[in-house]
Amino acid sequence: MINIRYWWLILLLNTSAVLAEEAWQSPEYLQQAFNEVALHSEYVAGEQAVRKWQQPVKVWLAHHADGAEQHTSLTTAHLRHLSQITGHSISLAASAAEANMTVVFSQSAQWRQEVARVSDNKSQPPPADAICMFGVTLDAQKAIKRAWVVIPVDHAQEHGALVSCIVEEITQAMGLPNDSDKVYPSVFNDKTPESLLTGLDALLLKMLYLPAIKPGMHAAQVQPILARQLQQWQSDGTIQNAEKNVRQSALYEMMGF
Repeated sequence: MINIRYWWLILLLNTSAVLAEEAWQSPEYLQQAFNEVALHSEYVAGEQAVRKWQQPVKVWLAHHADGAEQHTSLTTAHLRHLSQITGHSISLAASAAEANMTVVFSQSAQWRQEVARVSDNKSQPPPADAICMFGVTLDAQKAIKRAWVVIPVDHAQEHGALVSCIVEEITQAMGLPNDSDKVYPSVFNDKTPESLLTGLDALLLKMLYLPAIKPGMHAAQVQPILARQLQQWQSDGTIQNAEKNVRQSALYEMMGF
């Protein structure tokens, strides 16, 4: 028979562990996480406006490295998952001319040239510590009109980050551009080992692509909309089931999870 005093101690410890693991599921945490990831940028100081796609996303994959079949399979699975989460139309383009997002699988020897070419900015090379990189172009209303991702495959593989690069850079190009140590567990936190979208990441994407959230909105406009939506999601189980649901993606299965 378990001593009643120790039984209560075990229950308390287990409850504390669960609460610690699920800290990101509180509406307050989710609001702050959205502010960190969606309303800030890694290389621009201060609060930014909402940036998101309004038009369907058409993605062109440019292969300048070996492994095109694998890269296409991984990317297609991730694009399908993003579309399922956001409800936004995301698909492969039939041609480079049709595309408004380009994903380049390159080599480290061509890393700088590829970024300069797709970004149309020869004066800003990739940061020295970057493994892969993305960028977006906005219209006057802060809607994303074009995006690009460059992944130097050999460099990414050396760091065990090929899948991470595909997932994080393309997801950031959807309008969640900032990395933050305050957001956990998340692909947007460089100090955590996450390589696939987490339940928290899925909720951030769902929040961004709510119809009521418009490009150009600032925190004061966004907060009351999200507060109401998060209360509903807390009641209907959306938040509670976010981690279980995100793990049902094809990419999780492909990676053996």
